[in-house]
Amino acid sequence: MKVPAVLYVIITTLFLVLLTVMVAMDMPFNWVFYMTCIGQVFVVVMVYNVLTDNYTTSKTFDDFYEDHPIRKQKITS
Repeated sequence: MKVPAVLYVIITTLFLVLLTVMVAMDMPFNWVFYMTCIGQVFVVVMVYNVLTDNYTTSKTFDDFYEDHPIRKQKITS
């Protein structure tokens, strides 16, 4: 089963937010240090999976943003 790339992004984000909470709660240094090292590995794995994901789309730069499309206007002189 292929895991979608967005799942790697979600897991990494939640892990690093948990790490930030641990730092704010003044957890022991060794826990924070090891979780920081693991978080760096998560980031590398996430970036690799996002960049090698076989994602295709029919959108182009002409489509701009879906919620704010660019209107094609005729220039008349």
